[in-house]
Amino acid sequence: MKILEVNTPLLEIAFLEINAQLNKGNPHYIRPLNKEVSEVFDKTKNKLFQQGNAKRWLVQNERGETIGRIAAFYYSSYKNKGTEFPVGCVGYFDCTDDFAAAQLLFDTAKKWLSENGMQAMDGPINFGDRDKWWGLMVKGFEEEPMYGMSYNPPYYEALLTQYGFENFYNQYYYKLNIEDGLPPKFEERYNKFKAKADYRAIHLDKNNLQKFAKDFVTIYNSAWAQHGEAKAITYEQIIKLFNSLKAVMDERVIWFAYYKEEPIAMFINIPDLNQYFKYFNGQLGWIQKLRLLWMKWNKSNTKLTGLAFGVVPKYQALGVDSFLIYACDLWLHESNIYKQYEMGWAADWNPKMVNIYKSLGGIPSRQMVTYRHVFNPNNTPFERHPMMDYSVKD
Repeated sequence: MKILEVNTPLLEIAFLEINAQLNKGNPHYIRPLNKEVSEVFDKTKNKLFQQGNAKRWLVQNERGETIGRIAAFYYSSYKNKGTEFPVGCVGYFDCTDDFAAAQLLFDTAKKWLSENGMQAMDGPINFGDRDKWWGLMVKGFEEEPMYGMSYNPPYYEALLTQYGFENFYNQYYYKLNIEDGLPPKFEERYNKFKAKADYRAIHLDKNNLQKFAKDFVTIYNSAWAQHGEAKAITYEQIIKLFNSLKAVMDERVIWFAYYKEEPIAMFINIPDLNQYFKYFNGQLGWIQKLRLLWMKWNKSNTKLTGLAFGVVPKYQALGVDSFLIYACDLWLHESNIYKQYEMGWAADWNPKMVNIYKSLGGIPSRQMVTYRHVFNPNNTPFERHPMMDYSVKD
């Protein structure tokens, strides 16, 4: 076997194709868009290159056939609460069921990360935000993955653990049938806030994306400050995200709550784009865009997925979450477009979010794992991700 760094157009194509080849024949697999994967490693598109670097490799067998791939990367803002040493990352891992090939890929990534001062590697994760390709799927292979969700053959788990990766944290997904409705307490809390003039819940208006992007940043940075993970985002990032989703977003499932004029909570959902992309085989040219517009007009997509949820800390114990969620639920039942809702992942170190999902009547649907491999456990012993400290105040 030999290892090749991805540094030519032909190797770039091989890097994209191996993922589809290894999942060929699986009726649930949906190929990610080539453009979205390639842009992760484009220095003109991914600003994380300004604070770090990334490399990609392929492994080939004796016949010159590509049998695996991996990416390694690091960036200064990647931090996890409780981690006091530099940690790099690996992602976009694919491999045949051959531990020797997987070992060569992991060894190559580990060597490069060590040379760049890293003492451990987390993965498989994304060189970007946590809403895409984060974690290894260990449960939930029986259904099509949602947009941005990692999807891999079941044997990958054994390849990682045999190499020495350990479970850093679990990521849980929940789903529910929208027609079943929410538990009665949500309506009660909704009515309580609805009766207060200072509280209001409204859905996004596409004609005023700038305002809602600013409100998103305010809520997100306040809500996630508790994590202690340097997760601050910028207006520029969010307005770029909103603009990129404008053609496919449904503004009526993106909700914000306010106290007077202060943004205090958000509930961000989008139609599951994989219900469109599964027909495109990784491409998104003008033919695919026309078909997407037709499917959207035809309301053929009945699946909704959660993208982000957050409440400003000082409002978290008041029931604002129920107020916001029920406001969205009222519209969902009125429109009768969407039938199934699957929520974005909640980590085991964030039990409050897990409990919110359960309180909705959510049914466990998938489980991902973010692993960590410590290079020298004698110097830096492995520890699981610490639990969230809810005592931190805004």
